[in-house]
Amino acid sequence: MSEEDKKAPKGIYEYYEQNPKTADEKVFGRVSYPDRRGFLKGAGLATMAAVLGGAIPFHRNMPAGMIPAAFAEGLEDVLIEGKDGLTVLNDRPMNAETPPHLLNDDITPTTRHFIRNNGIPPTGVDTDSWTLTIDGLVDKPMTLTIEDLKNNFDVVEQQLVVECGGNGRAFFEPKAKGNQWTYGAVACSSWTGVRLADVLRAAAVQDGAVYTAHYSADKHLSGKEGKLPISRGLPIAKAMGGENLIAFEQNGEPLHPMNGAPLRLVVPGWPGSCSQKWLTRIQVRDQVHDGPKMTGKAYRVPNRPVAPGEKVAKEDFVIIERMPVKSLITSPQTNTEVSGNELIVKGHAWSGDRKVDSVQLSTDFGATWMDADLSDPANEGAWQTFNAKVQFPQPGYYEVWAKATDDQGVSQPFAIAWNPKGYLNNSFHRVAVVVKG
Repeated sequence: MSEEDKKAPKGIYEYYEQNPKTADEKVFGRVSYPDRRGFLKGAGLATMAAVLGGAIPFHRNMPAGMIPAAFAEGLEDVLIEGKDGLTVLNDRPMNAETPPHLLNDDITPTTRHFIRNNGIPPTGVDTDSWTLTIDGLVDKPMTLTIEDLKNNFDVVEQQLVVECGGNGRAFFEPKAKGNQWTYGAVACSSWTGVRLADVLRAAAVQDGAVYTAHYSADKHLSGKEGKLPISRGLPIAKAMGGENLIAFEQNGEPLHPMNGAPLRLVVPGWPGSCSQKWLTRIQVRDQVHDGPKMTGKAYRVPNRPVAPGEKVAKEDFVIIERMPVKSLITSPQTNTEVSGNELIVKGHAWSGDRKVDSVQLSTDFGATWMDADLSDPANEGAWQTFNAKVQFPQPGYYEVWAKATDDQGVSQPFAIAWNPKGYLNNSFHRVAVVVKG
């Protein structure tokens, strides 16, 4: 055993106290946390085991350079009015994610739905006087109150996944600019509203329609009048799908102010930026919409694989549409200690506008896999839940990995190709488990 191994601390926090130079503090708002990447470079197996608090039975299967899941999380909880346990990444604009273990519910409570804002939310909102305008390439332009929507169209309730396109950005190397989301910029609440397609049909969309353009009441961070923080849209074929809602309720209650009250779009399976909050207008256009966050590199990825850190010309980016297949372990919480050799694992899986066919789990760093029980989605656009009982052959440090495969045969990868904006990270979710003897 090396001298370094002999001196290795017995726990995670002792390690950081004794090795402050490896902590590399990063600050998001008032929250700070250590960057754990690379802190074990050059360390022996004994050092790694000591820091993790136990032996690693399947260490021979660990991919080279892998950072243990035990060190992948750890942000402190920050209180937000009407929210429970979210972690703030930025307070101007407000952006906050939900730790995976707080997403265990089949239907995400409003208190635990993540927040992704681009500007300053409106204040003093009057639901009764709020209006939505439908115009552009339509034969029957309309301005509707929320009561008009409720009275003139079928009101439906659907469980729908909303996920930020940058969910998982924190795990890209080299770092991509933007909020460093880990796993929690996703949710599946129950939304009540009217179908976007029904409203567009009532407005009589013209044959030349190509794209919708969405506008909202939030203000640009600069405060400049008329400058929009974000205005995205959808191809007309997607907009006419029956899964998209103009929503005025979340989980049977009015929308949370940070989630778009009193009216928003919910477009499941596509980046959350398509689900415009504080919705005031939908314009039908004869071209791809060119509003803020629709052009340049925003919500776009390269049209080909690129090397990490490679510079990519703007014209070589394409707009993100459907989100990739993905899964999330919600129980156990990472860094759980287990007495005994069995553990129930639970979580959710989703795949853009496709269905998930299977979820598999591994406890030996991907050497072998077992099938989890997987539910059907409650409706189109909802996530699916999975559960399984896993067994551990002996005490020590383990990781539970989850891998989903969709109905087109596409599976999650262990690691994905880098892209400049850090979008679409659907690599395996890993949680750390220490089994005590």
